[in-house]
Amino acid sequence: MEQFYFSKYEHRKPYTAVPYSPWREFLYQYLATINIGIGIWYFHWRWFYSLNTEALWFAIPLALAETMAFLSTTLFIVNLWKHKDVPSGPPALYANDILATSDKLSENRPLQVDVFLPTYTEEPELVRYSIRDTKQMRCPPPVEVKIHVLDDGKRDEMRAVAESEDVGYITREDNRGFKAGNLRNAMERTSGDILVILDADTRPFPNFLENTLGYFRDPDVAWVQTPQWFYDTIEGTRLKDWISQRFGQLGGRLGGAIEKLIGPVKVNQDLFGSDPRMFYDCILRRRMNHNATFCCGAGSLHRREAVQRAALIRYGEEMENHINNVTPEMESEELRDALEFGARRAFMAETEITPYKYHVSEDIYTSLLLHADQTHQWKSVYHPEIVSKMLSPQDALAYLTQSFKYAGGTLDLLRRDNPLGKASLSPGQKSMYFASTFSYFAAFWMVIFLITPPIFFFTNIVPVNGFDLDFFIHILSFQIISQFTFMIGTWGVNTLRDVQYYVAFFPLNLKAIWTVLKGDEVKFKVTPKTSEQRTYLNLVIPQIIMIALNILGILWYLGRIALGYEYDLLGFIIAGFWSLLNMNSLIVIVRAALWSNNESVG
Repeated sequence: MEQFYFSKYEHRKPYTAVPYSPWREFLYQYLATINIGIGIWYFHWRWFYSLNTEALWFAIPLALAETMAFLSTTLFIVNLWKHKDVPSGPPALYANDILATSDKLSENRPLQVDVFLPTYTEEPELVRYSIRDTKQMRCPPPVEVKIHVLDDGKRDEMRAVAESEDVGYITREDNRGFKAGNLRNAMERTSGDILVILDADTRPFPNFLENTLGYFRDPDVAWVQTPQWFYDTIEGTRLKDWISQRFGQLGGRLGGAIEKLIGPVKVNQDLFGSDPRMFYDCILRRRMNHNATFCCGAGSLHRREAVQRAALIRYGEEMENHINNVTPEMESEELRDALEFGARRAFMAETEITPYKYHVSEDIYTSLLLHADQTHQWKSVYHPEIVSKMLSPQDALAYLTQSFKYAGGTLDLLRRDNPLGKASLSPGQKSMYFASTFSYFAAFWMVIFLITPPIFFFTNIVPVNGFDLDFFIHILSFQIISQFTFMIGTWGVNTLRDVQYYVAFFPLNLKAIWTVLKGDEVKFKVTPKTSEQRTYLNLVIPQIIMIALNILGILWYLGRIALGYEYDLLGFIIAGFWSLLNMNSLIVIVRAALWSNNESVG
């Protein structure tokens, strides 16, 4: 097989999911309750006692930004509230194993599984890796597994790879509906009871089916999502080696001394924030408590019946909406019936039933539709054990392309089908789906948090009425309890990169919000699987400007102090510390833009 950059990472082993601990969960819930209580106390003080009334133009936006951030934090607290893992049980083997008692087949037959490998522009030899690993999945007899390559690129090379590996090859005339249309086309040409959706670079482990088919013994389980583990993330370079490469042997000794003092340090480790543990092991896993675990595409299994049922219900809803819009109220019932009949026929002729919603984020959208099915209380399952591996973005262009697709697609979901307006969703499901969309609005308050220190540096105006004892009691109490709460809530998961990119993504999220507000289509772009080995500073200009603004602000204020002008030393210390924290987050994405895959990764 052809060798790729990731060949040298084949030895890597996946992480283990954080084990459940009832005592840790109790401690988290205890701290979270205190956190919310102190938060209410803090914001009462912020709005009624701390605002600088002589600079409300500065004080109010900052207080509002803090309040919105606290609302987002509260949704996150609710998300992490409780574990609810469910055992998978023995694999389903026959069709009757996954059906309700009333639906049992008179002639039981082996369970049929269709594995879909959608591809568009990916290198065919890269897809071969996924095909071969998929063929190595252990199939508990008598389960029948069929593998299909879904090639939207209509490539002879891809067909040849599929034929040489003796797996199915499915293509179509157009690319309507992006990946969702590709999956729909494949569903029409297959008949498996369970659909396994992988990406072109998803490589399942041999135990993939053994560990997940058992969930479908519950006839209400619509889909199962497994973690996406990226095994090619940048490991980073030891600090002593990184300094030695740039400053020689003496620098290396200095780096070694630092590591002896504080422990091993790696530069550029997981530079693109591809470690998915925060999302999968903390966020998605805990949503099992609300039956709100949504599908993330690759590495998921779906009950064909559930997907088709949701499609038919959605089709009926869209038809009724269309008829109501084109048939006005009129006295002649006969004429209205004729118009309704014509409108219904026209809709049926022009509109297709789409098992997977035609949308750039078809996975979460289809999940929402299934959870909102008023005729059946479908369940979703998150399987915490890693049973496959995938490739991560290898340069800033690929990473930002993927991130914009996620942001724009999720925000567009809010515009088209606001989960808060779906009566059939439970309160927990509404809050969790809303939290997924609301998190992207953090871009607005991030801008305020980022420009607050420079405003102080250049104007010598503070947004609070003074840095007295009352200020420190409130701010430190709120911040300390918050940090302890989330440290316990995300136990064993390194959240540093997630926090840094949460800050640094403000321009991308603002662009996504503007794109959706304008009604522009969020276009589907395949995430590149390799690096072009070039830098992309043009993609991070807003972050560079913000870093420069903070540096200039610090220098300006130091000049103010040196020249004997009026200054606020305590304010400068607080703003300086805040500024350094902001720049520490922004510099990560700048380093990512400068990264080239031909550098040493340690």
